Amino acid sequence: MIRTENLSKVYRMGKVEVQALRDVNLEIKDGEFMAIIGPSGSGKSTLLNLIGCLDKPTSGAVFIDGIDTGKLSENGLAEIRREKIGFIFQQFNLIHTLNALENVALPMFFAGVRRETRMKRAEELLTKVGLGDRINHKPSELSGGEQQRMAIARSLSNDPEIIIGDEPTGNIDTEAGNAIMDILEGLNREGRTIIVVTHDAEIAARAHTTKRMRDGILLD
Repeated sequence: MIRTENLSKVYRMGKVEVQALRDVNLEIKDGEFMAIIGPSGSGKSTLLNLIGCLDKPTSGAVFIDGIDTGKLSENGLAEIRREKIGFIFQQFNLIHTLNALENVALPMFFAGVRRETRMKRAEELLTKVGLGDRINHKPSELSGGEQQRMAIARSLSNDPEIIIGDEPTGNIDTEAGNAIMDILEGLNREGRTIIVVTHDAEIAARAHTTKRMRDGILLD
C-alpha cells in the first residue's frame, strides 16, 4: 500500500539546516495497523506528512498503491489526498463555525458530492462513531474526545483506504483516548490501513506493528 525509499527531509531556516528525516525506508502493507513511536522532534510527524502528501521530500520517494507521488502535479497530489487518505490531527482541525454534520460533510462538498447524499452520509458516519445525537452541536459544545470522534467521522467522508493519525489521542484523556483507539481498531478490521504516530507506548502497543524513530532515523 505504502512504500518509502531513502526518504529525507531538510528544513532550512535562514542559514541553518535541520535534518528532520534521514534515508527512511518503510513498507506498510494493505490492511496493516502501524504505530510509529518516538519522542518530540524524532521526525515522526514529518514522516507522516510526507506519506500523506501534505509535504514534499528533499530527496527520496513515497509510493502509494505503486504510484510515485513525487511525479504527480499539485492536482494529482490533491486527488490522492481526497480519494485515498483520511487525516486525523492532534488539534482536531475542525471548523468551529460549523456544526458536526457540516464539518463531516465538508470534504464531500469539495469532492462534488450532491448535498442530499453528503448530508445523509455525514449523519451515518457520526452515528458510526457514537455522535448520532450530536449532529447539530458545534465543536465548542463537545468534549475533546467527542471532537476527535467528529474528526474521525470527517476523515471517513470520502471512504479512504488509508487513515493517518498524528497523535490522535494527544489532546484527550486516557479514557477518551482508548475509545478513539477502539474506533481505529474497528476501522482496521473493516480493511482500512491505519498509521498513527504517538509518543505513548500504551497507544502504540495496540497496533499490529510498531516502528521507532529517533533523530530522523527509523530504528526498526
